[in-house]
Amino acid sequence: MLGKIVGIQENTVFLKLNVNLTEMQSIINLYVLLEDKERKMIGEIVDIKTDIANINLVGEFIDDKFLFGVSKKPSFSATSKLISKEKMNSILGMPNYDEKRDLYIGKSPIYEGIDIGVNINEFFSNHFAIFGSTGSGKSCSVSRIFQNLFEKQNAIAYKASILIFDAYGEYHTAFQDLNKKTPEINFKAYTTNVNDESVPNVKIPLWLLTVDDIALLLEAKSRSELPIIEKAMKLVTIFAREESQVLKSKNDIIARALLDILASGKSPAQIRDQIFSVLSHYSTKDLNLETPIYQPGYTRPLKQCLLIDNTGKIREMELLTTFINGFVTEDVELSLPDGSFRYTLKDLYDAFEFALISEGVLSSDKIFDEYNVLKVRLRSLVNGDYAKYFDIPEYQSRDAFIKEILTTDAGRKAQLINFNINYVDDRFAKTLTKIYSRLFFEYAKNLNKRASLPIHIILEEAHRYVQNDTDVDVIGYNIFDRITKEGRKYAVMLGLISQRPSELSTTALSQCSNFLIFKMLHPTDVEYIRQMVPNITTEILKKIKLLQPGTCIAFGSGFKLPSLIKLDMPHPAPSSNSCDISGVWFIDRN
Repeated sequence: MLGKIVGIQENTVFLKLNVNLTEMQSIINLYVLLEDKERKMIGEIVDIKTDIANINLVGEFIDDKFLFGVSKKPSFSATSKLISKEKMNSILGMPNYDEKRDLYIGKSPIYEGIDIGVNINEFFSNHFAIFGSTGSGKSCSVSRIFQNLFEKQNAIAYKASILIFDAYGEYHTAFQDLNKKTPEINFKAYTTNVNDESVPNVKIPLWLLTVDDIALLLEAKSRSELPIIEKAMKLVTIFAREESQVLKSKNDIIARALLDILASGKSPAQIRDQIFSVLSHYSTKDLNLETPIYQPGYTRPLKQCLLIDNTGKIREMELLTTFINGFVTEDVELSLPDGSFRYTLKDLYDAFEFALISEGVLSSDKIFDEYNVLKVRLRSLVNGDYAKYFDIPEYQSRDAFIKEILTTDAGRKAQLINFNINYVDDRFAKTLTKIYSRLFFEYAKNLNKRASLPIHIILEEAHRYVQNDTDVDVIGYNIFDRITKEGRKYAVMLGLISQRPSELSTTALSQCSNFLIFKMLHPTDVEYIRQMVPNITTEILKKIKLLQPGTCIAFGSGFKLPSLIKLDMPHPAPSSNSCDISGVWFIDRN
């Protein structure tokens, strides 16, 4: 017997040792079996003072099956003994390894020769998080895990869909040769580097975006800005189509805007200028500045009817009003775009500008200033470098767009798709990841057979994108929070990889079921992990400050108990090495 129980406090058992520690290998971090007549509990030796060992209870055997957590403390008469390596292999390891059921993660640094893995269903059917400071081995470990998954010899994960949003462009080298090792597995890459002709650029079909997406794209700050965005998108259904198809509707909308200006009570000069502005931007073959207006005895173009006479009035105001009224038809009920036709950023900008006029916001400086900020941002997008990501010449439906992403140029299923978002700023990268995540989530929700195509969205540097931001206040939800709360039923899962967990959305993190935590030192992040991560103990928190690179503490539904794991180096490795300062600095004198 290892010793006798002399005290129990909360989850810690104090054991007075009756063995000679100088004649044994170190027993710190080894596991102990505490056995009563009807119960078998397992604890980890976390500390020894003099001859008293502190044992942290982690689980128990019920019907020879290990279960994490302890429902009842051991009695003082319980026997104690170190668990043999063979027994630990049945708990930590994969003694009956099955390629379809199990995934190898790494080796136990405590019990030499024990391979540690996870049940694939338990791990990949839940959201997971991987944390660690820079240089702790996160990128290498993520690469190794997916290499292990896709390099299986007999069980091929052919229907896997792993989407990695790669913040630094690190993972391409790690996965580009997967097909050479496993011919059935295909890697596909997209990039935000428009100068890289070897890899397709990331594309965003504007017509597949919702009001919520546009609000995020334009950085809307309040719900009050949504109606003007919605109005602009409704107008796109008119202004982005061929004039012959919607001439009557265009005439009606333009006419109503002009009549509002004529009845605004503004000065004649303001009315004239605003009508000129509207018809300079928006006109049809029937209604424009050159449209002839007939009167008995003579005809003049519409713009001449706006002349101001010697008394400072528009003399033909009544004639102009009557003429424009002739284009007003029944109320036109506009609907939001349904993704069935293509339109461009320029179309949206034109519609947005007209929405400002048609909504009468010109009469309120405060409202105009608020809405005009959105228009200015949209104009910057139209004229900026990011416009090229929306430049898609051919129409695609949502399903066709998603299927194209998941398919190689040769028409084969792509299992791992890497989006290099290193060439855009954090604000646009956040919006891009949210738009893609929503598109894939909606696609999965609408599959005829629920959960028939699992989709895993892996976010490197997740703290940049999955934040406690203003989405809920503006559009009513955060797509990442929604996915973590609803995604499991549709088989859409998030993998959050971060060096700053304290900056992550608390909702998203609270829904994660599995954790791999590498070395972390920042006290704010360590404390945040303690508060947010379930089943984490003080002992685990102590360990994560001392972990070697490539070694992590793994726990959650996919692991039988919290495990220290040393992951193998990936081959090939991601492009995540630190700069070789001495190699760059120094040259030989001779």
